[in-house]
Amino acid sequence: MLRKYFYITIILLIGFRIFGQDPQFSQFYANPLYLGPSFAGAIEGSRITGQYRTQWRELPAPFVTYSTSYDHYFSSFNSGVGINLISDVAGTSQLGIVQAGIHYSYDLEVYNIWHIRPGLSFSYLQQGIYGNITFIDELLHSSGGTSAPGKALESARDIDAGSSLLIYTEGFWLGGTVNHLLEPNVTMHSSEAIIPMKTTIYGGADFRKKGKLLKPSDDMMTFGFLYKQQENIRQLDVGAYWYSYPIILGIWYRGIPTISSQRGEAVVFVAGLKTTNVNVGYSYDFTISNLLPHTLGSHEISFSYKFLLTKKHRKGGVPCPEF
Repeated sequence: MLRKYFYITIILLIGFRIFGQDPQFSQFYANPLYLGPSFAGAIEGSRITGQYRTQWRELPAPFVTYSTSYDHYFSSFNSGVGINLISDVAGTSQLGIVQAGIHYSYDLEVYNIWHIRPGLSFSYLQQGIYGNITFIDELLHSSGGTSAPGKALESARDIDAGSSLLIYTEGFWLGGTVNHLLEPNVTMHSSEAIIPMKTTIYGGADFRKKGKLLKPSDDMMTFGFLYKQQENIRQLDVGAYWYSYPIILGIWYRGIPTISSQRGEAVVFVAGLKTTNVNVGYSYDFTISNLLPHTLGSHEISFSYKFLLTKKHRKGGVPCPEF
C-alpha cells in the first residue's frame, strides 16, 4: 500500500516538474546549446550532438529525454550559429514538452588571451499529452482500473528567449545563462502554467600534465561546477574529469551541503571515448537521497561528431569539457 501511494506522489510530482521545471542532463557539456547559446560554434567548425536520458527507471512512469543539435562557427564573422531540438516526456499518459531553438554567439577577443562570448537564443515550445490518461482511482482501486482512459488534451504553444555570457582563456572558463526570459505559458487549461526564469552559472579549469620535450602529454585533469536556480529550486554540481587519449573518466556530486532538503541528491559517474572528431559518453546517476530504494538511478548516453575542422583549430576553441 505504501508503495502504491509513493507512485501516486511521484506521478503528481511529474506533472509539476513538466509544467514548472526544466529537464536536466548530467552530461551538460555534451549538450552545449541547451547549456547556453554562447556555446554555439564553440568548436570552430561544425558539430552534431545527440543525447538520450532515462531517469528513475524503477518507477512505472519514468522521465525520458531526447536532445539533438547542430552548430557551426563562421570564422569570417567571429560568430556561431546553432539549432537544437529537445523532447521530454513522462508518465503513463506521456505528458511532455518539445522545444526547438535557434542560437547565436559572437566571439570577442581581448588582448589575444581572453575571449568574451555573448549569446542569444529564441525557441518555440509545445506541450501536450501524447498518450492516454490514467485516472487516480485506477491507481487506488485494489481490484484494478475503474475509469476509462480519457482523450488526449489539446497541446499548448508559446515562444521563449534566453541569453548567456561566456568568458574564457586557455585552460579556464566562466559563464552564465538566463533561460525563459519571456516566461512562456504552456497550460492546457484555463489557468496559467508559467515556466519560470532559470539562472545557470558554470565554470572550471584544465590542468595538463607536463610532457617531455619531444613527447608532449595528452593527460589532463578538469575541475568544474554548475549551479542552477529556478524559482525556489536550487542545484549545485561539482566534479572532475580525467582524460588520457582516448579515454575520459569523471565523477560529479549533486547537492547543496548547507541546505538540509537538498543536502545530497546523486553521485554521477561518467565514462567515455574522446577523439578529434567523435565523442561517445555514458553516465549513471547513483541516487543518494531517500528516493534510492524506489528509483534505481538514471542513465544517460551522449554522442557528438565534429567536422569541417581546420588544422589550426582541431583542438577546439572554448576549453570546456565535452561530457
